[in-house]
Amino acid sequence: MTNHSETTGPSENGGIPGPRQSNGKALVPSVPGADEHQVTLRTPAELADALPYLLGYRPEDSIVLAALRDREGRGRFGGRARLGIPANTDDWSCAARQLVQGLVTGSERRGVRPEQMVAYLCQEPAPGETGREVMERLRPLAQRLRVECGALDVPVVEALCISAGRFWSYCCDDQACCPAEGLPMGLPGTSVLAAAATYAGIQVRGSLSDLRARLLPGESASAADQTAALDAAATTLVARILDTEGRSEVARETLESAERIMRRLAAAPPVSGVPAEDLRDDHLLGDDEAAALILGLQDRTTRDRAAGWMEGDEAAPALRLWRALARRCVGPYGEHAAAPLTLAGWVAWSTGDELEAREALAMALGADPDYLFARLLHQACNEGLDPESIRRCLRAEREDRAGGVGQTGPDGGALPEEDTRPDGGAIRDGGAIPDGGTRPDGGSGPDGGPVSHGGDRAGATGLRKPCAPREPAPTPQQPSARRRRTRGPNPADGTRRRARTTSREPRAGVARGRSDSRAEDAGATGHRTRGDGQ
Repeated sequence: MTNHSETTGPSENGGIPGPRQSNGKALVPSVPGADEHQVTLRTPAELADALPYLLGYRPEDSIVLAALRDREGRGRFGGRARLGIPANTDDWSCAARQLVQGLVTGSERRGVRPEQMVAYLCQEPAPGETGREVMERLRPLAQRLRVECGALDVPVVEALCISAGRFWSYCCDDQACCPAEGLPMGLPGTSVLAAAATYAGIQVRGSLSDLRARLLPGESASAADQTAALDAAATTLVARILDTEGRSEVARETLESAERIMRRLAAAPPVSGVPAEDLRDDHLLGDDEAAALILGLQDRTTRDRAAGWMEGDEAAPALRLWRALARRCVGPYGEHAAAPLTLAGWVAWSTGDELEAREALAMALGADPDYLFARLLHQACNEGLDPESIRRCLRAEREDRAGGVGQTGPDGGALPEEDTRPDGGAIRDGGAIPDGGTRPDGGSGPDGGPVSHGGDRAGATGLRKPCAPREPAPTPQQPSARRRRTRGPNPADGTRRRARTTSREPRAGVARGRSDSRAEDAGATGHRTRGDGQ
């Protein structure tokens, strides 16, 4: 399947009186940001209007599930999960099963099993298609969602299709309230719910495409210049990174350059509007500077050091820099965006912006599905873990490097052989993974086997190739250190170079913290993603 899944928003968002009206039509939940600001939703129209406030943005081309549970006789929202609608109808059954099972089992792990479900299908018409035709075309998908929920004994009390500014109910056949031609959506921001959400401090951040635009390369004439700069940087930096002494120098140059540009961004005068802000940052970053940073961050040790700019006055300019670098991964360098996207997702999560964090980390996995640091962070964010446990690990490593404590890696930084997470589990090369090689949720790796402790598949310095075969286990005559690969584009003939190094990846420091109620990822380690960053 060529889609991705994600979850958004907190799992607690208000309540509703009673599960059903006297006429049998499902009642729907209220959506404020806190218990003291409650708005009761009684009709499909109010539920349709609530969707952007549930997610924090307007979904596009999406299946959305919202779990309901009973609390003191009032229905309340639980977790929410979103999945892109597969283009191939043969994938609909698998997508529905993945989304429903992920949301239900995730809620069960938190001890709050859903009792009912609300489903949304959001898709704009194709050229020459009407909204009603979209609704009819997606009806089998809505039915699959209802069947999958029913199989887990979680009934769907309402299923809505939203298209072309109108909505339809798949559950209500009363022409008086849900006519066949659908009903128009209200103007954004004009409902009682919108007023209550504004009062409670809930913001809707535009559409999902608006959010991705900050992290995706744009189509512009400057893309060719940036590609040329990346080609030139790859010619010199890849060879230096493969050399032990040169790797240390490249790491130092990369971090010094990043700090210098962060100071430049922090000193820039403010502008109004998100597009203007991103354009200003793009103008403050030269093509050669961006190319050197992008290539330098492919080294895992350098990337992990850069992840230490995660809080305080460093966080905002660091996030702006990582976004700008992700936008510079143009043309054949799209896979290189995994590093800056992961850093952007980490800083966003560390500063409390879980919506951007999930999207950036999902896009990092779209650029490279085998990027372990992004996978671990994405799973931890979706499971509602506390980023403070990761911050503590990064602070400790930063202090160790400043004090010269412990063993040192090729770059002179602290590189302990083995450490422990706050919960007592071991941290090894690729980050905190429970002993036995499984994910924190008990699952296995994407290939059905255990998740390796060895870090990102290509190793400490690699520009990865997802389909590369695994190295055979070392024999007694071979060195025990994992051998690594790196690659970089050859600007002369368009081919890719390969070389090897024995460097090991530093620990990513992902640790299990608190597990409070959060929306559950329906498949963070599941299907590969579309080329548009989903």
